[in-house]
Amino acid sequence: MHETTTRTTPFFNRQTLHLRPDPARVVLRPFEPAPEPRALNRIDKSRACRIFERILALDETGIETLLAATLANFKGRHRNLRDIFDRRATEMSGAFACDPSLSEARHQLIGAYFLNEYSFEAAALFNPSIVPHPNQFGTTGGRFILSARAVGEGHISSLTFRTGNVAADGTVTIDAPERLASAPEITARVGDRVELAFDPASEITERVIFPITEHQANGIEDARFVAFEHEGKTTYYATYTAYSGQAIRSELLETEDFVSFRMAPLKGVGARNKGMALFPRKIGGRYAMIARHDNENLYLIYSDNLHEWGPGKPILQPTHAWEFIQIGNCGSTIELDEGWLLFTHGVGPVRHYSIGAVLLDKDDPSKVIGRSRQPLIQPEASEREGYVPNVVYTCGAMQLEGRIVLPYAISDTFSTFATVETAALLELLKS
Repeated sequence: MHETTTRTTPFFNRQTLHLRPDPARVVLRPFEPAPEPRALNRIDKSRACRIFERILALDETGIETLLAATLANFKGRHRNLRDIFDRRATEMSGAFACDPSLSEARHQLIGAYFLNEYSFEAAALFNPSIVPHPNQFGTTGGRFILSARAVGEGHISSLTFRTGNVAADGTVTIDAPERLASAPEITARVGDRVELAFDPASEITERVIFPITEHQANGIEDARFVAFEHEGKTTYYATYTAYSGQAIRSELLETEDFVSFRMAPLKGVGARNKGMALFPRKIGGRYAMIARHDNENLYLIYSDNLHEWGPGKPILQPTHAWEFIQIGNCGSTIELDEGWLLFTHGVGPVRHYSIGAVLLDKDDPSKVIGRSRQPLIQPEASEREGYVPNVVYTCGAMQLEGRIVLPYAISDTFSTFATVETAALLELLKS
């Protein structure tokens, strides 16, 4: 494994753990045959319909033989293959000119023809965020769930998960992910509001949230997870960027158990760009968000409605040389006795990304009471090469037992961790 180093402030403890993309992990996604060139286009039938008719022409013995061979060929690569084939065939039924009564085997074979494997993290595994695991039973230290942006062929981004533990001495370990991976079933959909459910028997590391709507067609990017506390209940929210291939917009993911999820677009001026991050609780009875809708500065926005966000109030502007191009948030704020800790990123010369931090007033987060003058973490010369050079980036940290645990990505390619004593970080921010 290639080892690299990261330039950090002296009190940061960089972990030797690296999370790298694994091209062997694949998910099944819908396959739709490309249309024929216009000059050759046969307007009587679609390509999908012609494929369907070829399958219809097979006798039942041929169907059984071909289905058995397909199941054997992909055995061990996916969970519940027959069910996946059935669901896909049902989804495709509207594309066919006719839909006669089909045997179970023929129906499943039709579904198989309209699916393809996709290596969802073949290119990169980066921009992580971290929250405490909802199940801490039997652990020493602190268990966590890590989300990461996975990128495969065509630069399509999806959301994947890991689990791990932070030991009492601050050492971070990551559980080996399951070999299998699967996309969820869509259980309800109204416009771009979507409800999803995974098989409860699956492990969380199997679960991949792949683009579903047209607005997400090219990516679900940079999810910023937060454990939101309200009236004794914990809900996990994640703001993320939906990318259609032509336009972006901010959307919200919601779950209580990391098995069932709800997705919905965010609206308003404050939601028109990337990088929104929700506070972990209401402030003064209202939701609060850090956003950057002008490409350059950070804003504090309050709202009575979790899905609508106005322009808000600017609270942070590029000030230091390492952030002259722009600043942005690096995940949700962390509540401390001393105030709200917010990690930021800054972009400097030659589009060089660094990570810094600020401390916001506990009662009035629009007041900045501490700020790092120098980057806390920035790429060293040995780790500047990658999918996007000269970048370190995180989508969220957490505090555990007086220590900040910061997962971060290197050059948009792989991820690692750093830890720091909370007291030492606060001393630096206030100096």
